[in-house]
Amino acid sequence: MTRRLLPALLVAGIVMTGPALAKRGNDELKRYCTGDATTYCGDIDPDSKDMDACFTKHRAELSENCRKAIDAYQASGGGK
Repeated sequence: MTRRLLPALLVAGIVMTGPALAKRGNDELKRYCTGDATTYCGDIDPDSKDMDACFTKHRAELSENCRKAIDAYQASGGGK
C-alpha cells in the first residue's frame, strides 16, 4: 500500500504546486522548480513571498535548472 500511496502523494504535490507557480506567468519556473518547491518548501503557498524566502534559504540545494530559471525570471524583471 505504501508503494502505491507515495507516488500519488508526489503527484498531488506537483499538481498543487504547479498551477501556483504558473500564476507568476513563467512556464520555466513551473517546469524546472516544481520538484524543488515540493521538496524544500512543500508546506508553503507557491505564489507567496514565503516561497521566495524558502527558495533563497535553500538556494544551494536547488537543482541547477531551477536556479537558472529563477535567475532568468529575476533578470527579466519578474518577482518585483
